[in-house]
Amino acid sequence: MASDPLAAALNRVPDPATGRGLVESGRATPPRRHGGRVDVMVDVSGLPPSAQGELETAVRTALAAEPGVAEVRVALTAERGAGPRLLAVASGKGGVGKSTVAANLAVALAAGSLAVGLVDADIYGPSQTRLLDADARPQAEGNKLVPVPTRFGFGLLSMGQLVEPGQAIAWRGPMAGNALSQLVDAHWGAAELLVVDMPPGTGDVQLTMIQKFRPAGALIVSTPQDLALIDASRAIDLFDKAGVPVIGLVENMAGYACPHCGEVSDPFGQGGAEAEAGRRGLPFLGRVPLAGGIRAASDAGRPPAAEGGAAAEPFAALAAAVARWLNPSSSPVF
Repeated sequence: MASDPLAAALNRVPDPATGRGLVESGRATPPRRHGGRVDVMVDVSGLPPSAQGELETAVRTALAAEPGVAEVRVALTAERGAGPRLLAVASGKGGVGKSTVAANLAVALAAGSLAVGLVDADIYGPSQTRLLDADARPQAEGNKLVPVPTRFGFGLLSMGQLVEPGQAIAWRGPMAGNALSQLVDAHWGAAELLVVDMPPGTGDVQLTMIQKFRPAGALIVSTPQDLALIDASRAIDLFDKAGVPVIGLVENMAGYACPHCGEVSDPFGQGGAEAEAGRRGLPFLGRVPLAGGIRAASDAGRPPAAEGGAAAEPFAALAAAVARWLNPSSSPVF
């Protein structure tokens, strides 16, 4: 740690609660440098608003004084109060089937008697309305949205319910962050867990989620392909730096069984996500095959997890693993 000048600079700023250096005390993550820009996350749990502002100013000043630093981005995080816990389903890369996994995970968890809700946080590319056949416009009570019920036993909120079909959402980061806040800070009723379908990448929406809502854990979805794993690795790094536990990795589109001859091939490679999980010491939570039936059912708004049979099995196993992680002392039935 001492060899990192940015971390050393932060350790010269005292933690208001302990008096120790910010990185040393765990109040701040080790800063990340991207050329002339430095990103850092600071936990302000338990601090009054005035102390939070003073701490942010001190962090910016300390880092801006370091050679080569032209811009400092500070994300203030805090533990959430009462309300459902959040589970972020992330990928770091689009096109790996993350939304399909998130939808079916929510369906399987609800079938296992866990009170869940689903937030489609992919502000620019919402797809959960199609996957769950729930595109009705949400109502509002007071200044909060009421989730749209699905026939799978839980509510959904998505930008896809608030804009016209096919309409482009051309918003800058702060507007997308505000939209995310409205989806999460809704009337979720008795929900114990919100499954959050995260957008690809590690940008503003992800930082807002971590800063304002502090997920209890993150689930990483990747195909076996090396290119997808590169971006999945970045997503893991983001959650690690923010102190959000990574529950494990899921390998999607893993193996294709020919419907005519039954031979299994691997168009996207084999075992990449499992190998990455092993390399990082993370649990590998299973594979979801590349199957025409899953694609067709998803396009029709019929999640395979609700249909039963072989197509539902990977999602039931995934839900059981997530439920055990959330509550190790219980033995839910899926």
